[in-house]
Amino acid sequence: MSGQTTISRRDILRHGTAAISSFAFGTAITSRWARANPLGANDRINVGVIGTGVRGKYLIGNLPETAQVTAICDCASSRMADTLEPKKEFAEVLAGFRDDHAAHCRTYQDYRRMLDQEQLDAVIIATPDHHHVPAAMLALEAGLDIYLEKPLSLTIREGRLLADMVKKTGCVLQVGSQQRTMEVNRFACELIRDGGLGRVRRVDSPNYPGPIAHAYFSSEPIPEGFDWNLFLGPSPHRPHNRKLWVKDEFKVDGLLWRGWDLFRDYSGHLMTNWGAHNIDMIQYALGMDHSGPVRIAPLNSDTIGNQQLDISEAALERDWKEKWHKKTPRPSGSFSDSIRFRPITMEYASGTVLNFLPGVPTATFYGEQGTMTISRNKFVTDPVDLIADGPDPTVTEKWKGSGFVARPHLQNWIDCIHSRNVPNAPVEVGHRSVTVCHLANIVRELNRPLKWNPAEERFDDNEANTLLDRPRRKQFELPK
Repeated sequence: MSGQTTISRRDILRHGTAAISSFAFGTAITSRWARANPLGANDRINVGVIGTGVRGKYLIGNLPETAQVTAICDCASSRMADTLEPKKEFAEVLAGFRDDHAAHCRTYQDYRRMLDQEQLDAVIIATPDHHHVPAAMLALEAGLDIYLEKPLSLTIREGRLLADMVKKTGCVLQVGSQQRTMEVNRFACELIRDGGLGRVRRVDSPNYPGPIAHAYFSSEPIPEGFDWNLFLGPSPHRPHNRKLWVKDEFKVDGLLWRGWDLFRDYSGHLMTNWGAHNIDMIQYALGMDHSGPVRIAPLNSDTIGNQQLDISEAALERDWKEKWHKKTPRPSGSFSDSIRFRPITMEYASGTVLNFLPGVPTATFYGEQGTMTISRNKFVTDPVDLIADGPDPTVTEKWKGSGFVARPHLQNWIDCIHSRNVPNAPVEVGHRSVTVCHLANIVRELNRPLKWNPAEERFDDNEANTLLDRPRRKQFELPK
């Protein structure tokens, strides 16, 4: 047709939705997702990796051979160097990448530059939590498929914006909730969802600690090759101190220091970190993948209905000593007065109650016909003969090994990039699961009961609604 403008895949990859906004923005963006040059079944996928810390390195090492890492990005150049020339435990994990791809892999400190300059098909995002949604939305603008580490978001509102943008673009986004691909976990969750325990009246979860609200550290010199401003990103500016960002590399008072994961500006701490896995299984088993609880409250009593609970100071301290003392500092005062350790109860519209309690090892479901606990790659029932024909035990083997084995979950993502099918852990599922974790941290902060509308994603409380999102620094706003 005379005068028709041709938009190439390269244009879309380099310039994102700006290249097609005059044609399709505001409707489902289909220029790349009805590609002129779609990926063939045998095409190798070019992947960029944003974040090359411990998790990023393991994901590179677990990436199936049908994909290749052509660019990496990290605000700390030293971590990229350690990825290209891996040492110690990563020498084996990254051996294939080092031998086959590292010499030709390009490096960037700013993921905005990488997304603008590289010709990629997809990205893996393994940054600190406060960069998850900003990086993912920019990648969507560039027309890329995404593997996004959990937790999906830092706030409920930004998670909703991301989920809506994925739907609009048609891109494939897999959340790194790999238990969604584990055969044993899928079997257990679907058995409960389909009535295998009868009506589930109650679910108990570990009482995951929340984040430290404020970080007060003296100013330290910024290390060479580290972009401190970029690390801070959308969060408030403050002087550099390594305790704010270095994770799992040194100890403080016997605690393997978790850096950014400890602080509210960057993370929901263990409630959204470990909790994102366990709550994801609870949401799955309760059939709540597109919804959530309707009432949330701090537990200030040792009784819910006829259920006797031990939420005493002694129980909270014992829980910290047994489970959390290597992961989070003890409070300066009592555990009972610390909002980070406050037990929580929630209720779904069905009447099922979800409790976050000390002394609970993993997600525990109480049904009319028995009890089931679900953990990673494992479930246990009481009575033990409740399930006559479970999954073949050999399916657990592929999920075992050193480090964080994620290859089957990554393979599901790669398969969906080719097929355009919905992955096992799609964005809406990841958003709804981490929303439950965010709700727990919010009700702890306000210390009063709240009603939650999961359809509108709003509270019945104006102050609580102000906590659905956070202000962002200039130049780090979310894409419009």
